[in-house]
Amino acid sequence: MGGSESLPEVALTMDRVVLITGGNTGIGYETAKWIAMRGARVIIACRSEERANAAIERMQVEFKEEKSKGTPRLCSCETLALEFMALDLASLKSVENFIDNFKAKEIKLHVLLCNAGIALHAQEYTEDGFEIMFQVNYLGHFLLVAKLLPLMLNSGEDCRLIFVSSEAYRASSFDLDKAQGKHHTKENFKRIMYYANSKLYQIMQMYVLNRQLQKTNVTVNSLHPGIVETEITRSFTDLQAWKVFLQLAKLVHVTKTPFEGAKTSITAAVNPQFKATRDAFFYDMKISQTNNLASPLIPTNTCISDRAIPTILKQLYDIISQEGFVPLSAISIRGISVWRN
Repeated sequence: MGGSESLPEVALTMDRVVLITGGNTGIGYETAKWIAMRGARVIIACRSEERANAAIERMQVEFKEEKSKGTPRLCSCETLALEFMALDLASLKSVENFIDNFKAKEIKLHVLLCNAGIALHAQEYTEDGFEIMFQVNYLGHFLLVAKLLPLMLNSGEDCRLIFVSSEAYRASSFDLDKAQGKHHTKENFKRIMYYANSKLYQIMQMYVLNRQLQKTNVTVNSLHPGIVETEITRSFTDLQAWKVFLQLAKLVHVTKTPFEGAKTSITAAVNPQFKATRDAFFYDMKISQTNNLASPLIPTNTCISDRAIPTILKQLYDIISQEGFVPLSAISIRGISVWRN
């Protein structure tokens, strides 16, 4: 089941609103459960209402079990403040509907944890025409952040935006002209590289957002949860070499349980020690590296936020604004240019 060992010692209240994408399974499940058990109101955003409700029921049962064991620092409430909201990151229309529904609640948003993702997926394109890992891991979250940032900026102090990225970003190859991989066939599509690229883009977004949000109440960070045994492997069960790798990693105790992987997300989301922290890349509940994280990928060794980010964000803005998904008001928030340097 886990346990609260080494989790941040923090008491939260139900007026602290935490939104977690993919909070119904794996790392997201444990993150949602333990943050709710600290007292926060947690919204689980995922595709399946049935699976989300089943997850919430399990969380409530496990909460009672933890209470009966005398686990310290649990909230005093009888039931956890958990709720489901429908979100399919592979559909920009679904993301837009989610944003409208969230805003209709007229509540604040203190933590947005971009946790949902897929890995090493075979070549596939969404209904919007984007490579599926690019959209689910990055672009869908990009739009979510674009529309919910104004709300976070008006939600009081210590609001946090967190991207669950991966050390896999080191295997990326940054080439905007080939970002969608349409020059590949299904047979030669580089699944590892395109997954790595999607994780790199999250880190790039962290840097550019922090540059524009420097004097605000919103901080942006990213993290690597480790090699975690979750459902994320379902998209590459056909890759025998990776199945062997994961089995070997488990044998030598390199892999983590979902709870162990969630500890870093929980730390980044609620630990008071990191209230004003920006541009951090967390691993094993600590800051692994900050600033210039991806700079070796730039030939001139210039900080990635100086060269690559303005280009890719402008390209993405142009793409999604063609469909009317990002209004002109999203370009500037309180006079802060979020999308352009």
